[in-house]
Amino acid sequence: MRKIVSRRDFLKLTGLGLGALAFNPFDQLPASQSPFMQFPTGERLGRVSVFPDWYFTEIKSKPTAYSTTVRKIEDDGVIEWVREVIGSDAFSFDNFVAQGPSKTWVETPEGYIYEPHLQSTRNIPNTPITTVPEGKAGFWAEVTVPYVDIYIDNPPFRTPSFKYINETGGIPRLYYSQVIWIDQIRTDEAGRVQYRWNEDFGRGYGYGDIFWVDGTALRMITEEEVAPISPDVDPAQKKIVADAFYQTLSCYEGNTEVFFCKMSSGYGDFATPIGTLNAWRKMVSIHMSANTASDSGYDTAAVAWPTFISGEGVAIHAAFWHNYFGTRRSHGCINVLPEHAKWIFRWTTPYVSLEQTEIKMEWPNVGTQVIVKEPSL
Repeated sequence: MRKIVSRRDFLKLTGLGLGALAFNPFDQLPASQSPFMQFPTGERLGRVSVFPDWYFTEIKSKPTAYSTTVRKIEDDGVIEWVREVIGSDAFSFDNFVAQGPSKTWVETPEGYIYEPHLQSTRNIPNTPITTVPEGKAGFWAEVTVPYVDIYIDNPPFRTPSFKYINETGGIPRLYYSQVIWIDQIRTDEAGRVQYRWNEDFGRGYGYGDIFWVDGTALRMITEEEVAPISPDVDPAQKKIVADAFYQTLSCYEGNTEVFFCKMSSGYGDFATPIGTLNAWRKMVSIHMSANTASDSGYDTAAVAWPTFISGEGVAIHAAFWHNYFGTRRSHGCINVLPEHAKWIFRWTTPYVSLEQTEIKMEWPNVGTQVIVKEPSL
């Protein structure tokens, strides 16, 4: 489901110690210094996201855990993603070898990194708009760079994860593919356009923190890109089958499979509910948080494209904090890649526009059927 907020995970979210930019207030950056110039060149990049137990991964000389370590690369380190290759299903940390869910490695200019340890990203700076579109209260925007620092407008911090990050000397970040609500725009003395991120977006969500972020890192989402997929198909003919054993998700129109992806469902005491569920609530983005004072708690802002399928808060949604799809990793939700979550969001009913932002349905008037299955032992 969502990111567990333990001390280790808070440090992971912060990117503490991962470069000078993490400790320089945005307003003090020279006008000529863009944080996006710090990322490697390349059409595709990988951001180290080692979930959940380590602070770094290793670049190996070959795509196997037992080859020579070229160097270590910490969480939030960004490398050029050349291509995927098949190698060992084991990886190592300081000579500790562990089994993984995949045999895929990523070739980089320096060597090979175990693919589940990388979030696939791009670095696409944007030309920001300078005013909120006329007649609009704000707009939804997607992060299009590996990460960008955010700076609070209304201290002190209230959000548990961001509060912890601040107390331990770091600056919070947004990551590639996250979606946030922008309600104000300003231009600083250096001519840089900054967007104001407000989690509330008129609905009373989040903890009340408001942030400023470099507008270059964000792209305004258009109504066209969230338009319904296959709206002419009878909604009763649409069905999702999530296989908790094989960790796969398929979308069907009648008997025809029209979409397939890997997923990460819940594990242990947080297993995803088994049985026939229905999509009943959908949002463009939401802050997911619970039990933050306990070891089993989680706190993650700007979780994109959630399609809720159970009244207990279980949703199919984007996950940017891990790339272990194909294995159980969540706290009950179904994690998928951001692009897959967006497709599912658009395809399932009820349909949601950017103007609506959110829609809820009450039984028996519910949306697309979702069958979560697992073989009986």
